[in-house]
Amino acid sequence: MNLAYIPSPSHGVLYLGPIPLRGYAFCIIIGVFVAVWFGNKRWIARGGRSGTVADIAVWAVPFGLIGGRLYHVITDYELYFSEGRDWVDAFKVWEGGLGIWGAIALGALGAWIGARRRGVPMPAYADAVAPGIAFAQAIGRWGNWFNQELYGRETDLPWALHITSSEGGRVPGYYHPTFLYESLWCVGVGLLVIWADRRFKLGHGRAFALYVAAYCVGRGWIEYMRVDDAHHILGLRLNNWTALIVFLLAVAYIWVSAKKRPGREAVVEPAAVASGGSADGVSDGSADGVSDRPTGKTGAGAGAEAEGEEKTASADKG
Repeated sequence: MNLAYIPSPSHGVLYLGPIPLRGYAFCIIIGVFVAVWFGNKRWIARGGRSGTVADIAVWAVPFGLIGGRLYHVITDYELYFSEGRDWVDAFKVWEGGLGIWGAIALGALGAWIGARRRGVPMPAYADAVAPGIAFAQAIGRWGNWFNQELYGRETDLPWALHITSSEGGRVPGYYHPTFLYESLWCVGVGLLVIWADRRFKLGHGRAFALYVAAYCVGRGWIEYMRVDDAHHILGLRLNNWTALIVFLLAVAYIWVSAKKRPGREAVVEPAAVASGGSADGVSDGSADGVSDRPTGKTGAGAGAEAEGEEKTASADKG
């Protein structure tokens, strides 16, 4: 018996009268809120309007939830459509089962629809929300803790996860808390994207591609530790193959995009410029909106100031 371990909750749902309050759902909701809030800060720092990120998220979030569930149901169809199973369970999202690959793919489609309706470039929007999505994943993974699912191999490490439930084929014991590993990794990915975006002025979707590539690296080794049932291809879990393919695509996108469209978008939301906003946004794209540009006047303001100085000089000479 381990003397030190991470306890599992006795149940993942509390009842407020007849209303169930599920820990898994709370983690997803909090994650979405963080992603939108942080993405909005980064969008404003790039020269966009407040509220644009939330408006596009109205399309992206539902599409993402549907995509995440579809990926899970398709890749683990035997949990819902094999003999003795009830296909209605495929709709019970609150019981867990959202595949990040499907969530990002279909969520991106929803975001593209919202971005077109709003008149903003999709790559710039993706760059703004990338670290927030990573932080949202970090929070969402704690939903697996509430459901006592997606843990790794047995271990006697002091941070082992104590599984107490025997439902669904679980065997009570002490296991690697892969949900915690992935949560911490996602926090690191978000911080990496923020740093790289400030350091290299990433644009045209490259910050988002960096998030995808970095997440895939972590998902690869975390997936290797998991012991839940999964389909295998050539000895590797399906999600390992997915992570490898998506990683290569993300890296290829970064390389090709940097060659064809170096630098960063000058304007991320034309409507904001038309209404009097900055024409080039904030050059460093930081979440706190602090620009690294010089604070002196430019353009017409500088010209007017220079003309005033010339008249003053002429008057002095006279």
